Amino acid sequence: MIARALAAHSPRAVRDALRARGWDEVKADAAAGALRPAAVELVGLEMGTVMALLRHAQQLGLEILTGEDWAIVAGSEARLGALARPWTVPPDLAAVAEQVGRALTPEAPTHWTIRQRSLSLARPLLFGILNVTPDSFSDGGKFLAPDAALAQADRLLAEGADVLDVGGESTRPGSEPVPEAEELARVLPIVEALVRRHPGVPVSVDTVKAGVARSAAAAGAAIINDVSGGRLDPAMHRTVAEAGAGFVLMHSRGTVSTMARLDHAEYAPDVVVGVREELRTLYEQALAAGMTPDQVVLDPGFGFAKTGEQNLLLLDQLGTLLTLGRALLVGPSRKRFLGSVTGREVAERDAATAAACVVAYERGARLFRVHHVGMARDALAVAHAVRGGS
Repeated sequence: MIARALAAHSPRAVRDALRARGWDEVKADAAAGALRPAAVELVGLEMGTVMALLRHAQQLGLEILTGEDWAIVAGSEARLGALARPWTVPPDLAAVAEQVGRALTPEAPTHWTIRQRSLSLARPLLFGILNVTPDSFSDGGKFLAPDAALAQADRLLAEGADVLDVGGESTRPGSEPVPEAEELARVLPIVEALVRRHPGVPVSVDTVKAGVARSAAAAGAAIINDVSGGRLDPAMHRTVAEAGAGFVLMHSRGTVSTMARLDHAEYAPDVVVGVREELRTLYEQALAAGMTPDQVVLDPGFGFAKTGEQNLLLLDQLGTLLTLGRALLVGPSRKRFLGSVTGREVAERDAATAAACVVAYERGARLFRVHHVGMARDALAVAHAVRGGS
């Protein structure tokens, strides 16, 4: 008899062991995923419910920690899934089972629909940032001229960008909102030129204005990236739905001028729950306006209305946002919280950005918005290869 420990932090070890014994790829992947560890916290329980849960969880082979009105239940996703079946648990645990089911991570999306095509999420996808603004926090003014913007787009693609993300309005602290006509004058010529120059590359437009989104989509943009998630323009969700564009729904608070400050950085009970529930609300509004789920990816909004410690906590617990059922995009690039950790100035934070992207990838993110595409691409390529990706 031989026993050897299998690494539990990713499904690869179990998957490979099953494949070596003749299991097909699909069956091995599913079984390995079901063995991943998971934990669910339940609060506000009656004492009788706590005791019933304690007995039933132990029967299922789950670990459970309890208090007067709370419980933390942990085990494999498969065993927690058994607890999440209201029709099989004792009647007094039916409500608990329903809540556990909502807390478990659904099957991850495999594609993102953007206009008349879809992007595979089988590997990390990189958004190259192209700011055509005079005042962005990192590269404001460098690419305001069309020739400079197009040359930068070529560099981003050469480094491995999958999407070009064009922004015409800065959200740096204290920035003033840009009139729609001025934003269109900055963005539309670049979008049109990029669509002609690189017809196979999806172009994203970073805007909070439905009018800009509408015109950008008409000019060929396939994605609308709204840092307000649709909060700041009630017509945004309907506009994106009608255009059939992909939608990056980002979490933030406040206005364009204040969202990158700390004026709204109070969260209860904590930033992870607060961000998840606010994203849930905006996502449901987007669906009610006519978007389909496969049009939407979610962005937790690193650096927007969050302290440095809150950003780090959100990065660590990013996987909890996967319970919303959508792919995650992260944009930690050169953000202030990375400077707080490393002591580096804005222009020197690309290595820290790449590290943050790898952590986010391990936590479940699949799309990454960065300034220095090459460095992030290499870091993510290694992380993807380690997990057995091609």
